Amino acid sequence: MRQKVLFSVFILVGLVSCCLTGCKEKISTASSAFYYWKTTFLLDKPQSALLNDAAGNQLYLRLFDVIWDEQKQDVRPNAIVSINQDIHQFKVIPVIYITNRTFEKLTPQQTVPLAKKINQLINDITGQNKISYQAVQIDCDWSTGTRNRYFAFLKAFKELNKKQLEATIRLHQIKYADRTGVPPVDKGLLMFYNMGKISAGLKQRNSIYNTTDAAKYVRYLPLYQLPLDVALPLFSWAIQIREGKVIQIYGKIGQKELSDTANFQQTGQSNIYKAKRSFYLSGIYIKENDLFKLETVNRKLLEKAADQLSKHLAHLEKRNIIYYELSASVASELEAKDIKEISAHF
Repeated sequence: MRQKVLFSVFILVGLVSCCLTGCKEKISTASSAFYYWKTTFLLDKPQSALLNDAAGNQLYLRLFDVIWDEQKQDVRPNAIVSINQDIHQFKVIPVIYITNRTFEKLTPQQTVPLAKKINQLINDITGQNKISYQAVQIDCDWSTGTRNRYFAFLKAFKELNKKQLEATIRLHQIKYADRTGVPPVDKGLLMFYNMGKISAGLKQRNSIYNTTDAAKYVRYLPLYQLPLDVALPLFSWAIQIREGKVIQIYGKIGQKELSDTANFQQTGQSNIYKAKRSFYLSGIYIKENDLFKLETVNRKLLEKAADQLSKHLAHLEKRNIIYYELSASVASELEAKDIKEISAHF
């Protein structure tokens, strides 16, 4: 009897203490943002509404790519964005994608001139479009062989640009950080997608995101020596398979195209479609009996990704959760509350 009384007192004290302290769950301080990667910047009303309501107009905008021109044997900008609407109301973070091939071909002495050219082009584009920015993000899948030249470029760019510098980090660069190194930037952006194997296997795990492949990497995250923002996937693609071999991956072939019963029939697996005839679709040749494996990401899968990842990240007072990317289809399928609830995991 005495034990029951003591136990009841213990529970009561706990409840009183809980009431006094508020017993509040940890409130997320993460903010949301979107990537925009197309060469023409023009948002429709649903996209604009989602960007405003879910992300407070915070936009990571790809301005241009930097590639190695094999003919000229020199670097050059490619796919420069054309901004076709007023953009002053958006909180823009310029993003520059640089191919790893660029750093394979550059000499160490050419990294500083490259930094100057990129910084100048960023300032030209942002100046012409009256974009005020406080950070720049560099996206490059560097390797052990290009590490020194890429890192030298980042240091030179930081000296010139003076704004906060961010760099994208892929999962293999987390796991093998002792080999690939940690870039000399203010902040990293962990790309939590494209982690599985692109395969002709019809029962292969979703290569965009799946918990099994993600588990091979997440345990290394607490040791990484950079504060990390997070990029989560908001895209789908179709893998074209012919005679047991992967032909190509297409982001522009999705559920809508594969549901056209004049061209495709669904197989016994819900995400596998078979071509009924040979034809062209948006310039893509499709042969009769070709298979298309559709890999998608929906809210349920995003919840899984956020839940799995958030448990392994080192603490960060303010973290950005950036969704790739802001497309018309995403704006029609997800609401602002969906994005906010997923980001609240962090």
